[in-house]
Amino acid sequence: MNPAIRVQLSVMMFLEFFIWGSWFVTMGIYLPNTLNTTGGEIAWAYSTQSWGAILAPFIIGLIADRYFNAERILGVIHLLGAVLMYLLYNATDFTMFYPLLLGYMILYMSTLALVNSISFRQMKDPAKEFSTVRVFGTIGWIAAGLAISYFNWDSQTGISEGILRNTFLMASISSALLGIYSFTLPKTPPTVDRSKKRSLSEIIGLDALKLLNDKNFLIFFLASVLVCIPLAFYFQHAGQFLGEVGMTNPAGKMTLGQISEILFMLLLPFFFKRFGFKNTILIAMLAWGLRYLLFAYGNAGELTFLLLTGIALHGICYDFFFVSGQIYTDTKAGDTYKSAAQGLITLATYGIGMLIGFWIAGKITDIYIVGEGSHSWGTIWLYPAGFAFLVMLLFALFFKNEKIEYKS
Repeated sequence: MNPAIRVQLSVMMFLEFFIWGSWFVTMGIYLPNTLNTTGGEIAWAYSTQSWGAILAPFIIGLIADRYFNAERILGVIHLLGAVLMYLLYNATDFTMFYPLLLGYMILYMSTLALVNSISFRQMKDPAKEFSTVRVFGTIGWIAAGLAISYFNWDSQTGISEGILRNTFLMASISSALLGIYSFTLPKTPPTVDRSKKRSLSEIIGLDALKLLNDKNFLIFFLASVLVCIPLAFYFQHAGQFLGEVGMTNPAGKMTLGQISEILFMLLLPFFFKRFGFKNTILIAMLAWGLRYLLFAYGNAGELTFLLLTGIALHGICYDFFFVSGQIYTDTKAGDTYKSAAQGLITLATYGIGMLIGFWIAGKITDIYIVGEGSHSWGTIWLYPAGFAFLVMLLFALFFKNEKIEYKS
């Protein structure tokens, strides 16, 4: 890959995940303390990610693979996203906040497939090259989390000063920057000849569903749905949990997980070559279960190191599953519907799996309320731990090992 293009793609990834990290982790702190939301409303807010992911494959399949350059679509979406984020910054109640957030997430979740598609199209060997570009997305998320903690937008000070909403302003500004920058990215034209007649299913991207005829890919798809159920517990409740057990500046400390992402992102090509796709995925699932066990038996007292270790496992949890899955999906899709295929796996993970997970996590945490503003977290975390181990066992039994071509 051309070094100049590598730099362009790396900046794109940095801004893409800086935007998401600017507000998503701390929304669970912002909503009850600024808009006085209930626990159910917080779950509704986080579920917009899933609804966005469910709709994203249809948006991307309709336009990215067939009609417009992917980098131009990315630019337009992020400019629209900047406007919506600014409106969220000014929202004064949840009734106004929720529809704006839903609209934003439908757009943003589409961009996750787009940045992957743009990157893969510029690479000769995605299995080797993608991780070195994607790692800058992790750096972007870290930068956002550290900025939030530096400005006290995740603390009691921020609550008392009424500045928690500034996270949305930061996201708005960075989204506008990426929107403009996207038009300078390498040209990524549609991959399908528009002169050929197509069925309705082809036009809206449903052709990517043909991948499910491959038994191995079907098992991977189902495993992606199931493993994201316990993942939803982390996204929805980790910040709340760390705050309840007394950990200061949770947003800053949770960037330890993204720091570990950098290390394991760079190790990913080695694991692909040495252990293969199946074992790499199984290691990720094992890490999810271990993380929740560490949360169950840790606290902010003498066992704080257990919590920090659980956070640090995020590199294995995320990189070895999500990035591996994106590369696997790209190799399976071929040239015909790469963007739609990436949207399909986004549907499985951030869409269906997390939507179910957010609902289950909310129900379970409501069951284990032990006082005003506190929960029996030691019991709560055992549920996602057990489920992650179960999914790992099923995947090990039914997925047949498959070699992804790796160019050294």
